[in-house]
Parts: sequence; C-alpha cells; structure tokens
Amino acid sequence: MTVLNKKSSARLKRKIRVRKKVRGTTERPRLNVFKSARHIYAQLIDDSKGATLVAASTLTEGVAGDLTATGNIEAARKVGAAIAKFALQKDITSVVFDRNGFLYHGRIKALADAARENGLSF
Repeated sequence: MTVLNKKSSARLKRKIRVRKKVRGTTERPRLNVFKSARHIYAQLIDDSKGATLVAASTLTEGVAGDLTATGNIEAARKVGAAIAKFALQKDITSVVFDRNGFLYHGRIKALADAARENGLSF
C-alpha cells in the first residue's frame, strides 16, 4: 500500500468515526469542511432535510478576489469568515463542526477559529 493510500484510508476511517456522532439539524446545521491541495470548501448542511443551506470556498467570488494563493492558512481564514457571514445572514448562529476526517490543525483550525471570531458558536 502506498503512502497516499494509507493517508486517504486513515482519513476515511476518521471521517466515518466522526460522522456516526455528528448530525446537523435545522436549529444546528453541520459545518462540513473539505480541503484539497489548492482549495478549501465549507458548507452548512441540514441532515434532516438533506440540504445545503450555505456554502463558501476559495472559489466563491467574494473570497477569491483578494487572495494571492488559495491553498494556505490565510485563505482558510477568509473562507471561515465568509461562511460565518453567510450563516448570520440566514439567522444561523450555532452549528456542529464536522472536520470531515481531517486533523484539527493548520487550515482546518484556521477556518474554525475564523468562523468563531465572526459570530458562529460551536
């Protein structure tokens, strides 16, 4: 098994373990985070309806315009602030954080901290 397969299978195991416990509701939607090498994505999901309520990423027009690079911590902070702003516009203040199997450091931590600083509570 190659190193990449080991890393991705370990992430998927963590993802399954976390998702057994984390559910988004209408009152507290799930803040799902995904990162690739180039971009980071965040969305608020209501699992009871199976619907995405709010989404933001480094590809979103309001976020991507002032970024020089999209795969770094600064970009993650911008996405965290944007998802919090979009959520507050829809009167969502409390969420459940789903790190999607990624370790809580680096870009994931920066996004979560920025979302908390801009009004989301989790």
